[in-house]
Amino acid sequence: MATISSPGVGSGLDVNSIVTQLVAIERQPIDKLQAQAATIQTRLSSFGLLQSYTSNISDIAARLAKPEFWTSTTASSSDATSVGVSFGATAAAGSYSVAVTQLAQAQSLASKAYAASSAAPGAGTLRIELGEWDSGLTSFTADGTKTPVNVTVLADDTLDTIKTKINAANAGVAASVVTDASGARLVFTSNTTGAKSAVRITATDGDGVNTDAAGLSALAFDPPTAAGQMTQSQAAKNATATINGLAITSSTNRIEGAIAGVTLNLGKVTSSPVSVQVSLDTAALKKAVTDFAKAYSDIASYIAQQTRYDPSTKKAAALQGDRSTLTLQASLRAIYLDNSTATASFTRLSDVGVELQADGTLKVNETKLSAAMANPAEVAKLFSASGGATSQANGYAVRVKEAAAKLLGTDGVISMHTKGLRDSIKRNEKQQEAYETRVEMTKARLLKQYAALDKTVSQIKGAGSSLTQSLDMLTAQTKNLYKS
Repeated sequence: MATISSPGVGSGLDVNSIVTQLVAIERQPIDKLQAQAATIQTRLSSFGLLQSYTSNISDIAARLAKPEFWTSTTASSSDATSVGVSFGATAAAGSYSVAVTQLAQAQSLASKAYAASSAAPGAGTLRIELGEWDSGLTSFTADGTKTPVNVTVLADDTLDTIKTKINAANAGVAASVVTDASGARLVFTSNTTGAKSAVRITATDGDGVNTDAAGLSALAFDPPTAAGQMTQSQAAKNATATINGLAITSSTNRIEGAIAGVTLNLGKVTSSPVSVQVSLDTAALKKAVTDFAKAYSDIASYIAQQTRYDPSTKKAAALQGDRSTLTLQASLRAIYLDNSTATASFTRLSDVGVELQADGTLKVNETKLSAAMANPAEVAKLFSASGGATSQANGYAVRVKEAAAKLLGTDGVISMHTKGLRDSIKRNEKQQEAYETRVEMTKARLLKQYAALDKTVSQIKGAGSSLTQSLDMLTAQTKNLYKS
């Protein structure tokens, strides 16, 4: 049968309190290790943010280190509703005069009016071919790359049913039913624009006559062989325009390749030429230089914050005195403040407006940077020149990129220090586990010892009580003897 024990009941000692205090003394090394772990974790977090700042400066430097970045262009149109402009990385600077004389359009055909969309024209087969009609609709040239599509029509198929069948056939045209006061018409519109997106529709009519306007033949469109069938409400046309006087045609209203790296989106016919300008994207380049300066300022400010000592509180920041942090600070500062021989026009970053401030950060002088951008090729060299015999012969962005790569590399200062801190945390955790095991063993031993002491004291108390009772009885007997 299990027994319930309460240490100290027999002896009167507060055993639990005594053991708790003794265990607390044993836990003091664990408390110190926990404090150390908190400090290491704080340093690791601080160093992690430092690594993030370094990665940021590396990314920005990598962008500025590419020579092609410094030829980035932007494009604009004097009338974007008539001629819209989009551009890519290969767009070449230039000025272009664009006149739009015709927009590309899709062919559209309409049938005669029927009483309702539920009308059934008749049975047979409609054959739809894609190609190009001449201007007078007297000859049709089929597109050999497109396969003609046959659509079977049953006797009870309505206009709505025929519309659905044609749309499901993927014949290159979209069918719809348009209803107005005169009735319901079946309308076909080419899926694409351009002169070669036109259609010829011939019928194999169930009534035996394929070229009249009765039965299914009424839905055919082949002007040279039949009249009175579907009518053309809009002809298929190419877009036509001139670029600096050179005639251009396009099957769509999107002209690509005529100007390298530039796409013209034609919106309407123009009454006068539209000016399209493709020029160096100076605004983007200036922003990149500003970002380059800010990236350095961010990391410089962070290092200053993390390495300072506050004499009023007598507390040091997380990275105060950390050699790795100071090495990183010195490496980047040396690059940013070093001279350059990459270009004869500019020898320092301050020459293009990137100026050192009293607090150790950098600030961009917009006036000086704008003036320097009047000579973009030389500014580009200042940042992106590479392959020089000396470090100074390479651009600032190239040097920062290489330095950051070394710092962040597997054997770099940042990576090695981060690994060291993580290893310290793991060792600390193992030490805490070992001490916790030792403390638990000590606690168990103390409880066992005090339980034994409690039992012994209890037995002594019991023996004392029995002796006292015996003496009391002997005293009483002695008194009775004398009385008698």
